[in-house]
Amino acid sequence: MSMFNWFSKNKAKPEEVTPEAVKTQQALEKTRTGFLSKLSRLFTGKRQIDAAFLDELEEVLLTSDVGVETTVQIIENLEKRVSKETYVSQDELHEMRDKYGDERRTDIVYAGSDLKIEDMIADEDVVITISHLGYMKRTNLADYRSQNRGGRGSKGTATRDEDFVEHMFIASTHNYILLFTEKGSCFWIRAYEVPEGNKQSKGRALQNLISISPDDKVKAFINIKNLNDEEYIKNNFIILCTKDGIIKKTSVEAYSRPRANGINAITIREGDVLLEAALTNGNNEIMIATKMGKVCRFPEAKVRPMGRNASGVKGIDLNDEEGGTNEVVGMICISDMQANVLVVSEKGYGKRSDIDEYRVTNRGGKGVKTINVTEKTGNLVGIKSVTDANDLMIITKNGIAIRMAVSNLRVMGRATQGVKLINIQDSDSIAAVTKVDHEEEVEVVVEGEVTPQTPTEDTPIAEKPDEENTTPTDDIN
Repeated sequence: MSMFNWFSKNKAKPEEVTPEAVKTQQALEKTRTGFLSKLSRLFTGKRQIDAAFLDELEEVLLTSDVGVETTVQIIENLEKRVSKETYVSQDELHEMRDKYGDERRTDIVYAGSDLKIEDMIADEDVVITISHLGYMKRTNLADYRSQNRGGRGSKGTATRDEDFVEHMFIASTHNYILLFTEKGSCFWIRAYEVPEGNKQSKGRALQNLISISPDDKVKAFINIKNLNDEEYIKNNFIILCTKDGIIKKTSVEAYSRPRANGINAITIREGDVLLEAALTNGNNEIMIATKMGKVCRFPEAKVRPMGRNASGVKGIDLNDEEGGTNEVVGMICISDMQANVLVVSEKGYGKRSDIDEYRVTNRGGKGVKTINVTEKTGNLVGIKSVTDANDLMIITKNGIAIRMAVSNLRVMGRATQGVKLINIQDSDSIAAVTKVDHEEEVEVVVEGEVTPQTPTEDTPIAEKPDEENTTPTDDIN
């Protein structure tokens, strides 16, 4: 029984009230009130007081004939016990302080204004993916393992039936990502602001991340480390390319002041859409590829810098295919002449060629053949500049992804058909191609022996290279 309930239960009855009883009751209640106050101070912050103390107190006070002196004596004894328990707790705290206490290892200073959100975020590489319907996410790069050429890949991204991954690239979490839409707008977002997900998640709609209009979609992107470096933004350029072969060059400084509602990056002509964006230093070689398998190479100096609102100039002539509609499928800017050109067709074929295989022409030329396009290979869908230090990542419209070492692909002639890079179903096709830094596979050793890798459904045995029609054809002037 609680002491508080005991007070209300053991009040003097009306017929027993006498002056002496009133004085005795008042003295007893005063003593009890003092004791309860001391107990509250001693056990502040604890939900329960020692049950043994309360039981002993109630047992004495519930006796009807107890006197004030007896009650006071019991309370004093209890107070001594409480004090003893308190001293024991203090001794334990002092022991902990002497055993683990040391000097403060951190400095507390008034510098709150210098703290930025990126200071608390690890600087690491991630894979950014953007789907055809505008869903964006970032994934840890380690989630994508390397496979042999000809493998079937592993499940990369879960999408809707009518959706597929359209863009996939590597970025540092501290980078600025400039997103260019097909209507020529530019938006900014930090890589760590992109929602994180696993390989199977579909991501978040871009409308929830940037102020993009519902009838527009992202078509290109640029990774920039720092937009506050004056020397960097004045000496580097962003080159834009459209589906109709129009090219434009603008200083990075024009894109160095982020706005929430975006800016106009290029004036798009009627019937055209923005396709590619690349970051250059002003001295690169530009190569533009078309879906019919042709590439036009020319120096970057052939394109003069323009303002943001300019529409650009002709980069490649598309009027060279009879009975078909031609369009640009990709653009690369090459600074390392030791790199190779890698092209991929929509049915999983691709090849790697030397840059010297492509002769330099003027801007606006028709280009030369880069792959022998057949019904078996399908049209060209991607072009990348690669070295042996890169891995190639391919993802299909059904969300199947594969990663392979570029060093496993031998250098071929410019006009060959290439080899099969990925086995895909008849109803599937290549959606996106990107390159990443190469990572060595770690072998599993058991009892001093290397465990052999058994082909599985995800890593079947590679097929024999298919190199039909390897005879180069004449350049198309």
